[in-house]
Amino acid sequence: MSDLSVRFDELPTRDGGRIGVATLNAPKSLNALSLEMVHQLDAKLDAWAVDRSIVAVWLEGSGDKAFCAGGDVVALYRSLTEEGDNRGSGRDSLLAETYFTAEYRLDHRIHTYPKPLLVWGDGIVMGGGLGLMAGGFQRIVTETTRIAMPEITIGLYPDIGASWFLNRMPPGVGVYLGLTGAQLNARDALDLGMADRFIPRERRGLVLSSLTEADYGDRSGPALRGAVQQALDLHEAREGAPAGQVWPNLDHLQALVGAVDAPTAVRRILADTRDDKWLVANRARLADGCPLSAQLVWRMLARHAHTSLADAFRDELVLSVQCCRQGDFVEGVRALLIEKDKNPRWSHPDVESVPEETIQALFTSPWESESHPLRDLGLGRRVG
Repeated sequence: MSDLSVRFDELPTRDGGRIGVATLNAPKSLNALSLEMVHQLDAKLDAWAVDRSIVAVWLEGSGDKAFCAGGDVVALYRSLTEEGDNRGSGRDSLLAETYFTAEYRLDHRIHTYPKPLLVWGDGIVMGGGLGLMAGGFQRIVTETTRIAMPEITIGLYPDIGASWFLNRMPPGVGVYLGLTGAQLNARDALDLGMADRFIPRERRGLVLSSLTEADYGDRSGPALRGAVQQALDLHEAREGAPAGQVWPNLDHLQALVGAVDAPTAVRRILADTRDDKWLVANRARLADGCPLSAQLVWRMLARHAHTSLADAFRDELVLSVQCCRQGDFVEGVRALLIEKDKNPRWSHPDVESVPEETIQALFTSPWESESHPLRDLGLGRRVG
């Protein structure tokens, strides 16, 4: 097997084109998205976008457990805690800025990609993995798909454009998912517009074969998209998706978080007595989660209810970097992933006690507007 963190291949099509295949290649870490992976993917997608022979792109993860279980938060943690002779380390480390800037730029590229980009969302899809999947032209889920944004458990918040796309769900659902880190299956993803197709895992090879046999016509955008959709139509089996968890509870979720503030919503969720396995797990996750993160989830969705995707990414970059420098992210990763004592010492005991000045400090940009690393996002050009 290749030692590259992302493997690239090109499959010939019957009509003389090629399908670009990118495979995240770190199965031992559940394909956690490293900075190297981000750079490799971004460069290859850039090249494939202007290569007329490339008719579509297929993105997947190696192994049978995960597409991508999130960003490389362990590397971020080490950069923020290792000091002394480790150049550029400690809370002033530049890795957070570098990593999140590159990740969000890649995610935005996927949302705006000029050719059909298909994501095989098999297995675990969490955090940064969802960032890769969310913007795909065709997002395919299987019977093993498990989607979540569990950032509240590590003192972060749903980023990767979630401040924008969670607002495109039915009212209340996005904030509930962000507060609880709820796990979603394939049916939930389809119901909420986070996925486009359900195709059983065993049909992956058949799907790729159909894509290589398709007729991509004059290589125009409509021709490429139409050919991809026709190929996928042959294998879709939506009736085989598992029973949903969100839709049966939709009215209840909306009642819990509707027309209130963050502390009230949190209290309502924690006081809920419905004996539903999914709801119970969500309550437990929120109960152990970071109070500061709960406030940030609420604020970010309110701030980006009517903004552009690019604006959301710019705001997320500010907040993510500041969470690393002065928030609870370091403590959350320590407790959950490094020392695994699962007993984080959050900076505030509950949501009500988080001071407004603390929240505002996290939203204060470390850059002037003209020097923001993502200032050009959405403008059709790249600065620097």
